Amino acid sequence: MATANPDPPQEAPSTTTAQDNNPSSATSIPAAAADPDRMDEDTPEVPPQQSQAREREEEEEGGEGAASPPLPTRHTAVTPGPRAARLQELYASTLSRTLARVSWDNFAACYPTAAAHAPQALGRVQRQVVEGLAERCNREFEAIMTNRNVVPKLNELESLISDASRRRDEKGALAEAPVPPHLLPADQILAAHMAPHLASQQSQLNARLQNVQADNARLFDEVAAQRAEILSLLAALEGALRDVDGASDLLGGVVGDLARETREVELEIMAAAPSSSSAGS
Repeated sequence: MATANPDPPQEAPSTTTAQDNNPSSATSIPAAAADPDRMDEDTPEVPPQQSQAREREEEEEGGEGAASPPLPTRHTAVTPGPRAARLQELYASTLSRTLARVSWDNFAACYPTAAAHAPQALGRVQRQVVEGLAERCNREFEAIMTNRNVVPKLNELESLISDASRRRDEKGALAEAPVPPHLLPADQILAAHMAPHLASQQSQLNARLQNVQADNARLFDEVAAQRAEILSLLAALEGALRDVDGASDLLGGVVGDLARETREVELEIMAAAPSSSSAGS
């Protein structure tokens, strides 16, 4: 199967009726069909009235629904570390090798009739296909790297590995080799998984304990003040009782005389009462 030079001195006509000996490969492919980005040009256009009505309906549905989400935070570039740079280099080399498979020879072998009669048009299609694939792949790769935070996570992995290497070097060659995770007992694995949750719960319990201790201290001060007030009241009451006891002791010697004088006065009053009543009658 013969192939033509992609840039001949004279351009052949873009349409042909000749067919190759192989009927299965004798069909020519237009440029728009080979390029996925240009397939939208062949779709029928929507009338302006219908498109405007559809936009109004979408706006009404958007207004009735939930509010639009806030704008995402602006992406800041992060310097890739060794692993992130190696990942980008591996992707670039793999993409270049993949796109190299879509060479002119392979493309012309797939469409021999177009290569023989319209090599320049087929060459433009081939270049458009390669450029379109490269652009889409790069765009999707950048989107994945940004959404998944690949570069920051790989840089964090770099820091963890460097920290582990530093600690291993500090311990020296005589340090005991760490036990692989799959050989650890179930209790240690459970403790390692529960440590963050238990730490957060411990911090919450410590905060609650501090609040309870503060409340207890405040209540202790209140109880101490009330106890001091009760002791002062008891002391005042005991003083009043002592005064009453002293007064009763002082009145103990004259109580009999006062009682006798009181009885005599009562007898005099009773004796004077009949005489006054008879004099009045």
